Amino acid sequence: MAADSYHHGNLRAALLERAEAVLAESGITALSLRGLARDLDVSHAAPTRHFRDRQALLDALVISGFTDLNQRMQRAADIPGPVEARLTGLGRAYVGFAAERAALLGLMFSAKHEEHAGEQLRHLAHTSLETAAALIGEAQRAGVVRPGEPVRLAQVAFSTVHGLATLAVGGLLDDTPLDEATGLALEILLTGLRPPR
Repeated sequence: MAADSYHHGNLRAALLERAEAVLAESGITALSLRGLARDLDVSHAAPTRHFRDRQALLDALVISGFTDLNQRMQRAADIPGPVEARLTGLGRAYVGFAAERAALLGLMFSAKHEEHAGEQLRHLAHTSLETAAALIGEAQRAGVVRPGEPVRLAQVAFSTVHGLATLAVGGLLDDTPLDEATGLALEILLTGLRPPR
């Protein structure tokens, strides 16, 4: 991307996009403002107009990641239709994000436990869990999910879809397509969540 394409304020977005690509390709240790400036063919000082230092860049990357994940999850929860179908959509939304943006997700999870994590980050990090718990609560009221603390049930559900995405990213699903594995995992998960007979 040419330097003159940043005149209208899109350097910040380009820096975040390139930072995520470097994170996925080479890991967090390869990330630097100077390296990003070189990759984007701008002056070494240009990134500091948007990020005071490398940590500010990482924080912004994490916040943008949680924002995207939360929006995907909320859209899935809000789709009209039976609550079980919406729970399936929620699981697919998470697996989709986790498989597409695996390196960023790893950074997001580690960042939320850092001492310097601010209130905004802590809130964003819990929003998807709250969305899932709210939908599970709705499913309980509809009689299609077993009794129990919705947050606990949501945590178990997250562990299932996160584990599946981790296997997919690690190439451990062999010849099973991710979409097929996701459908089966969610079918088994929803069966387990139904009230006992």
